[in-house]
Amino acid sequence: MADALKVGIAGLGTVGASLVKIITARTDELAVTCGRAIEITAVSARDRSRDRGVDLSNIAWFDCPETMAAEADIDVFVELIGGAEGAASKAVSTALSRGLHVVTANKALLARHGVELSVIAEEKGVLLNFEAAVAGGIPVIKALRESLTGNKVSRVYGIMNGTCNYILTRMEKEGLTFEECLKEAQRLGYAEADPTFDIEGNDTAHKLAILTTLAFGTKIAADEIYLEGISNISIQDIEAAADLGYRIKLLGVAQKTETGIEQRVHPTMVPRDSVIAQVDGVTNAVAIESDILGELLMVGPGAGGDATASAVLGDIADIAKSRPGEQRVPVLGTPAKALAPYVRARMRSHEGGYFIRLTVADRTGVFASVASRMAENNISLESIVQRANPSVQTSDSKTIILVTHATTEESVRNAVSAIKAESYLVGEPQVIRIERPKAF
Repeated sequence: MADALKVGIAGLGTVGASLVKIITARTDELAVTCGRAIEITAVSARDRSRDRGVDLSNIAWFDCPETMAAEADIDVFVELIGGAEGAASKAVSTALSRGLHVVTANKALLARHGVELSVIAEEKGVLLNFEAAVAGGIPVIKALRESLTGNKVSRVYGIMNGTCNYILTRMEKEGLTFEECLKEAQRLGYAEADPTFDIEGNDTAHKLAILTTLAFGTKIAADEIYLEGISNISIQDIEAAADLGYRIKLLGVAQKTETGIEQRVHPTMVPRDSVIAQVDGVTNAVAIESDILGELLMVGPGAGGDATASAVLGDIADIAKSRPGEQRVPVLGTPAKALAPYVRARMRSHEGGYFIRLTVADRTGVFASVASRMAENNISLESIVQRANPSVQTSDSKTIILVTHATTEESVRNAVSAIKAESYLVGEPQVIRIERPKAF
């Protein structure tokens, strides 16, 4: 049997502690499966005195992760610190430059520095694995990077943030407000004290940017994503969606078009009978559409200590099974120096149409004016109805729900802007895309 693979873990939070427990408990099984033992020989964290429920007495301790990356007797550096800059970035760069393999669960780091880190890894002939960075325990990175080789991917989309999916699920099933659901998510540990990164779509955007690069062979472009979160989703929207046969999900969508790559993150209405609409709670789902395989949907736990640790361990095991001198799979599917420049596509006609909710003054001519603004922007309406909702409406206002046929983002935004200029609108309009998945 080959020499043991020596692993150093930077970050001993929920995921790091879970990883130590799993490796320690399954040492013999891993040695048989991987053809060599996996040993944790170094760790780094800020607080030595904290009880993490694992025995670290025989493991070298480093207060600084960058020092561990530079000096520890390890073969693999596991980064579980988090953050795009600072200690995580410096330590990973140091480890790769030293010729160590790296495993990370850090989507923010990869979204910001993934290409440059991939260049270092490929020049040094080492692996940079990051399955846990996107969709937790779902093996979507390996699927795109290895399993779908030869396929031409046309679209990748999915539910990639458990916090948002939990909130939207609770709102629908229990009739709670967004604020009530967010508070409960924070109590249960699903949402941070400052939940902005999750609920405004940034977390999903980072994951989507990584998947886009793997799917289409372009440079990572996390700043080129149309971004909209869920903080403005109301009970009215949830109820209207249900009446129309839809559920609301926060989706990340990347697709190749004739003008470039389109990336967007936003609340979306999906048909209630579609598979992706049934994905509830903190569960994630990623769908891939390609020319040879067709449609592939992967569903599983998107977060949590054990789910993330499982994905990290899978990456470590892949390294343990590899042998010096063998051909490495490019970190991002395509060699880093061969990645094409990212070209942002024009927002094209959206096949699923749009849901538009307007609260307006209850007076003659409003329906006709709304319809006229739509017609002026070449928007065909599938339906336009007044929705009774006494709990939120006053006696002198009413809610109008519009569902459009396929149209462009620009046309919808122009029409809504024109309506906002009218004197009859009360409050802000709500606009939500409708997606009708091909097979899900």
